[in-house]
Parts: sequence; structure tokens; C-alpha cells
Amino acid sequence: MISPFRLAGLIPYLVLIFFFAALTSLSASAQEIEARAYSNAPIGMNFISGSLAQAKSGSYTLNTQAISTTHVLDVAGQSGRITLLLPYSELSGTGTLKGQAINASAEGLSDPVIKASANLYGAPALTNSEFKNYQQDLIIGASLAASIPWGKYNSQQMVNVGANRSVIQPGFGASQAIGPWRLELATMASIYTSNTNYMGSNTLSQSPLYSGESHVIYYFPNTAWISADATYFTGGQTYINGLPRTGQQENWRFGSTLSYPVDKQNSIRLSGTKGVYSRTDASYNAMGISWQFRWGGTP
Repeated sequence: MISPFRLAGLIPYLVLIFFFAALTSLSASAQEIEARAYSNAPIGMNFISGSLAQAKSGSYTLNTQAISTTHVLDVAGQSGRITLLLPYSELSGTGTLKGQAINASAEGLSDPVIKASANLYGAPALTNSEFKNYQQDLIIGASLAASIPWGKYNSQQMVNVGANRSVIQPGFGASQAIGPWRLELATMASIYTSNTNYMGSNTLSQSPLYSGESHVIYYFPNTAWISADATYFTGGQTYINGLPRTGQQENWRFGSTLSYPVDKQNSIRLSGTKGVYSRTDASYNAMGISWQFRWGGTP
């Protein structure tokens, strides 16, 4: 068990724990900004992506390599998607606690993520030939994502690349087309299970984290697109053995994404986000690059 006096001194590191947990467990979700989460694509289309990302908070750096695969399917006449994300992360950085250096070095498999999404309105299930004549108007959709606690975890280490708990994320969003522009709004809740092996046999728990995000996207004639993104999230108070240890989080993040088609099957995506306000000093900056290959689709 951890003494109450030591717990009080660990508060800055509890904040750090949830910064890394958000990135390694749901790097495309909890605090990250995702444009075009609700869009249409031909039924049977497949996507595979490889990505590199780096996030920095103070002296701490998290590098993540990930591979993801997505399949588009028919969900009651509207398009839906199933996505699986497999990340691998390296964490480095050193801080101090009461004059003593704390090394936050860790490396290994992070928690995989599975996500299912379904468009509820405005994104009909179409074949490749039918999709050529599709023009977006208003799309409304919903999603559900969950992390699987398979990542590398050491119960004697304060910060890990695996969270030893699951994060379940229901979401809801809408996308409105106005000429070459897309205006998107989305909301999501992050619901955490407890880590019962935190620093030994302690129980680390967290209140739900609620987020809202917006995107303004412009499509170029060659189907390249660029977005301006913003997200706000609040909640997420942390507890150890039932006792509150951090206050409610409140954060604002801004970012931008550029997607450029190399050819009909390949595209490259660049993204960056910056924390502009954080009540709990858990702000971080992140950037990433990914390559995507697509194939298939019903003729």
C-alpha cells in the first residue's frame, strides 16, 4: 500500500500517467483529434495504415508506431466500419519528486484498440459503381471503441506503455457538406475500468472523461483535403483506493490535418495538435505521419 503522504506527492505523476494512458490506449480517440470520423465509403472497401507519432509533455517523450486496418460494411442500409489498431510505444523522460529523479522509461506493445462505427443517416451503403455518383449532404453517425489491456505493464512502475485497464468510448457525431467544405461536430465519453495493480496492489480508478470536437475541412479538386481541428474535454478525476487524488481535468487542443493522395490507392497524411490550455498541467504537443493503402469494394 502507498502511504497518504507519498500519494500527495505523486499527484503530478498521476496526471502524467493519464496523459500517456490516453495516448497509448486510445491514440486516435480520448484526447486526440480525428477529422472525418463520420464519412461514407463504398461497401467492401478495406484500408490499412502505418503511422508514426510523437507526443511531448515537458521533458517526457512518447514515440508510437502503429498499424491499423479498417473494413467498410453495410449496417442496416447505411455504411459502417470496423477498425483494429495495434500500437507499439517507447516512452522516455526524467522528472523529480522531492529532489529524487524519476525515470519514466518504458517500451513495448501498447493496448490494442477495436472500434465499430455506423452512420445512421445520410451515408447509404453503396457499391463502387454507385458511389461514383454519391454527393454528401448531412451525415449523422455513432461509434463505440474499446482498448484491450494487453499492453506491457509493470505494477511496480509508475508509468507504463500499457494501462492495465480498459477504456470504453461511445461517440456521436455529424458532418455537413457545403460545396467543397465539410463542417463536423462530435462528442464522446471515455469510461475507465479500474487498475487493481497500481504500484503493487493499489486500485487506480478514474471518473469518465467527456469530450467535444469540431472540424472545418476543405477538399481540393484532386481529393486532397486539409482540416482545422479543435477539441475540449473535461472530467476524469482520479482516485487511489477510493480517495480522490487529482481534480477534474479541463483541456483545450487545436490542430490540423493534411491528407494527400499519391495515387488511387495510396495516400499520405500529416497531422499536428497543440495543447493550449490545461487545468491540470497535462498539456502536450503531438505530431504524426501515416501512409494509407486501400483496396476492394463491391463492384
